[in-house]
Amino acid sequence: MLRERDVPNGVNIGLIATVCRFSLDAGYHVILDGILTTARYGPMLRQLAADHRGQTTFLYLDVPFEETVRRHATRDQASEFTPENMRSWFAASDRLDVPGEQTVTASSSAKDTVDRVIALFTESTLPQVP
Repeated sequence: MLRERDVPNGVNIGLIATVCRFSLDAGYHVILDGILTTARYGPMLRQLAADHRGQTTFLYLDVPFEETVRRHATRDQASEFTPENMRSWFAASDRLDVPGEQTVTASSSAKDTVDRVIALFTESTLPQVP
């Protein structure tokens, strides 16, 4: 189901919401990462944020298409899809426009971005996991 083609109202959207909600309700921090276009995933993401009793932060990776292709070429999965495939998925400036949404720019290194995410978690209350 998580490899379902990205289609409007796909069952993967509900599954993602259920897994996130279950994990949050169990006291875990959740990082949801992916190509989550606002048109398809925005309502689900906004509802998760509205329902979550803890801190919610959205980070938008604002990287031009050419840089996205360059970064993809360095991945082990680079042969799984082409830049032409990627162009059909790419949605420039596809922000959720929710309060507190933060932008990660192309100038942020992978290490800087990871450090930023870790800092967000250390600023919030640690989860109380059984």
